[in-house]
Amino acid sequence: MTVLWIGDVRSADIDTVGGKAASLGELTEAGLPVPPGFVVTAETYRTFLETTGIGSEIFDALAVDDDGLAEAAERARELVVETPVPEAVREEILAAYGDLGGLADTEPDDQSEPFVAVRSSATAEDLPDASFAGQYETILNVTEEDLLDRVKECWASLFSERAVHYRNTHGFDHDDVDVAVVVQQMVDADKSGVMFTRHPSTGDRQMIVESAWGLGEAVVSGMVSPDHYEIDPETATIVDSTIADKKQQMIKDPETGETALQPVGDERRTERVVTDAEIERLVELGRRVEDHYGEPQDVEWALVEGELFMLQSRPITTISEAGDSETVQETDATQGGDETAGRPGQTAVDGGGDQQVTEADADSETDDGVLVRGVSASPGTASGEVRLITKLDHLDQVTEGDVLVSTMTTPDMVPAMQRAAAIVTDEGGMTSHSAIVSREMGVPAIVGTRTATDVLKPGQQVTVDGEMGTVTEGGPEEDEAAAEEYDPVESVRPQTPVKPMTATEVKVNLSIPEAAERAAATGADGVGLLRMEHMVISLGKTPEQYIADHGENAFIDELVDGVRTVAEAFYPRPVRARTLDAPTDEFRDLQGGSDEPHEHNPMLGYRGIRRSLDKPAPFRCELRAFKRLFDAGYDNVELMLPLVNDAEDVERAKLLMEEVGIDPAKSRWGVMVETPASALLIEEIAAEGIDFVSFGTNDLTQYTLAVDRNNEHVVDRFDELHPGVLSLIETTIETCRELGVDTSICGQAASKSDMVDFLVEQGISSISANIDAVRDVQHEVKRVEQKLLLDSVR
Repeated sequence: MTVLWIGDVRSADIDTVGGKAASLGELTEAGLPVPPGFVVTAETYRTFLETTGIGSEIFDALAVDDDGLAEAAERARELVVETPVPEAVREEILAAYGDLGGLADTEPDDQSEPFVAVRSSATAEDLPDASFAGQYETILNVTEEDLLDRVKECWASLFSERAVHYRNTHGFDHDDVDVAVVVQQMVDADKSGVMFTRHPSTGDRQMIVESAWGLGEAVVSGMVSPDHYEIDPETATIVDSTIADKKQQMIKDPETGETALQPVGDERRTERVVTDAEIERLVELGRRVEDHYGEPQDVEWALVEGELFMLQSRPITTISEAGDSETVQETDATQGGDETAGRPGQTAVDGGGDQQVTEADADSETDDGVLVRGVSASPGTASGEVRLITKLDHLDQVTEGDVLVSTMTTPDMVPAMQRAAAIVTDEGGMTSHSAIVSREMGVPAIVGTRTATDVLKPGQQVTVDGEMGTVTEGGPEEDEAAAEEYDPVESVRPQTPVKPMTATEVKVNLSIPEAAERAAATGADGVGLLRMEHMVISLGKTPEQYIADHGENAFIDELVDGVRTVAEAFYPRPVRARTLDAPTDEFRDLQGGSDEPHEHNPMLGYRGIRRSLDKPAPFRCELRAFKRLFDAGYDNVELMLPLVNDAEDVERAKLLMEEVGIDPAKSRWGVMVETPASALLIEEIAAEGIDFVSFGTNDLTQYTLAVDRNNEHVVDRFDELHPGVLSLIETTIETCRELGVDTSICGQAASKSDMVDFLVEQGISSISANIDAVRDVQHEVKRVEQKLLLDSVR
């Protein structure tokens, strides 16, 4: 059958209509308010391939290795898009569209031309051991003229390069995955958002509602900071709320019919979006959905002219059984929700919500005493006096036990951060400098508050709750018990007597030596990345200036002390220390940094091994520090060179190593693979005698995709799991395995389960994760290894 109505499908029909359509059918059958629509079945897609004869050509074309993948995938998409739909199929789809026009309550012009959302609903989505979220197409505000073409685009999205590579990696045959297409009346929402029927982190009996003006796409994609409400589900009363400054809204352009981001009028920017009566209706809806499915749900909803609609519901995936681990919530983003934000300006959503920051009222505290709110960056609770830092020369004002408050933090602020009891910033997210360093040190921290430097006053006594992301009025006396409950070292120590035993080593990343004890407590197999630039920048002077003022030996002593602290905490586990890799903008604010070049994008400029080779005097000091550690018996220390491009870079560094007395044949050393050049030339680089390579996925992704990860205009295109990035990693691992060179990863992506699965399957030697992710990565590695072992004997 070509078409089925949403109201006629159930969960048992998933092979026919796909997971998304089956869920919408379940909701409709339960009497919940779902916009009307129909499904172009998976059988129709299969019939299209067979009757037109393009199926065999597509699947034959896809039987290529990664070198020919991009061309084969593009050819497959072209075949689908350019091949006409059989007339009988065309007529049935358009007839259903006409019937949908008669069902709709409100239409753009007349009853025959409804705007619809066209949404892929694949038959292999959201499986227990694989997630296809974000790979398939959704198009919003479609009318009859373009409907057939948009349906074909959904079919063609099965053959995007990313989707093809993912199926290859996870062992899915391309011929086994079908796709249905949901055609559903668009809800031209006045207001919309998401609702969790339980707290998404703890599972507590508490509903969370987030809302904004216009279409829900803007909320779930993070383009708009929504209002945030925490609700008692028994009484439907708001327990806590934050009203955001909603600068933009996603709406349908009345002239073009396209979805567009437009400014919100000044009078509504800080106006509360949902009323008490609407909260009550949402709570009732949440109860019904949870009762129907028998488990907590993540619901996407919309209100249009007072009428409430459900656009999607799925189980909440972030609730851990122990309630102490963080996982990633994959969120839809269509007319309320789908895998990929609809056109124009598609935005792939990397769930998690760790960049979604609401803005507290800067003029007064809320009823519960909360002064500011932000993103929870590092757990724990601490109290102290506010020290407002607006200039670097004010850092000495931060004393033991103070709460450091700043617009943002930089590496040269680390000494002050170490003295602070807690850290609060206006800007930043979960991967910002302040968040990473705070988690390493185990210091409670909140980032992205937007208003902390305006609201909090110097000398004010406050309590920072890094778990809840709040700053409240109060001193240490009121919070002494809470502070004693949190031990930064014990918080990361494995709770089971024996850590998971894995063939793939799981190591830890480290920025500051002071966090060594906490990092070692994770049970990690060593340190996969110890960043030396933080040791240098914390001195407050450029290397050249420090050497000029204090002498070479003093500079070497500082480096030796820092690395030795970590080496002793982990001995005999290996500690891989990376030589200096700081961009020029981080040096410029230090003493002696006035002559640093001004670069348009310092990430692409004078840093890493290129700086070390251009300024060999400070680099020789770094190498002499390693020589001193090797001579002192720290045989667990390994030397790593950053941002190499080719064998010439490695050869020149190797000559300097030998010049200071390091024997490359007796000490373990290696390089970072952070550029496509180093990945493509890995065989020549390995010939220089390296023992290991380590992938820096942040830079490798940035340089492979031409995406500046600090540029807000293209940040949505930053994807470490992009097929191009994975292909470079895969071929490098394969070559290194043949050459007897160990492989590792130390980039941010090492904490993502999809990347872990991919790396273990490729046979990587070790994975190095952030301190707070080591436990989860250990268990994920064990799970994947056990699965591979079982698959090999079945």
